[in-house]
Amino acid sequence: MKIIPAILAENLDEFVMRMHQAEKIADYVQVDIMDGIFVDTRSFDVEMINNMRTSLSFEVHLMVQEPINVLMDIHNPSLRKAIFHAEAAGDPAGFIEKARERGLSTGLAFKPETRIDDFRDIAVRCDTLLFLTVDPGRYGSPFRPEVLRKLSRARQEFPDKKICVDGGVSLDNLKLLYDARVDCVCIGSRIFLHGDPEDNYRMFVERIRELDASK
Repeated sequence: MKIIPAILAENLDEFVMRMHQAEKIADYVQVDIMDGIFVDTRSFDVEMINNMRTSLSFEVHLMVQEPINVLMDIHNPSLRKAIFHAEAAGDPAGFIEKARERGLSTGLAFKPETRIDDFRDIAVRCDTLLFLTVDPGRYGSPFRPEVLRKLSRARQEFPDKKICVDGGVSLDNLKLLYDARVDCVCIGSRIFLHGDPEDNYRMFVERIRELDASK
């Protein structure tokens, strides 16, 4: 199981601070982009990503109503993956095509209440399935344990996909996700909001090592 620090920032200063913190602990992060429509929160202008120079590779999680428009505005050589929401408006097939033309892998994200069956035709075309285990848009939202059933089903039905979880991940519930054979967990508030990010990240790494050793 891989840990991906998740950066959710509402302004440029916060974004820059989080990126600098992440550079000390990881080589790959997720950057959340929000438009204030698809979710209530609005993030910094995506133009800031184009001006960013970092040692990190990153993926974008587009919590936006028209993801293809936002994707076309992002031009950064460190971008590796673009994740869009099943529930968003727009052209899913076009999004996937545009992403792959740029050499990006693709991910399809699901809110906690969204049914996989409603978007199966899109899911099979993506590389990653990202399951939100919180109501999206803010750091620190409570974990939604009912999503665990969806994770188990996705692992069985999409054995060739990378299965990831985003939101509410803690040291206490990490074993549940590990047992569900999740490939990666995106962790934001429990790394960045309280205490030292390096220490917080290290605790998650050590917990995964413990789970590996107990198999």
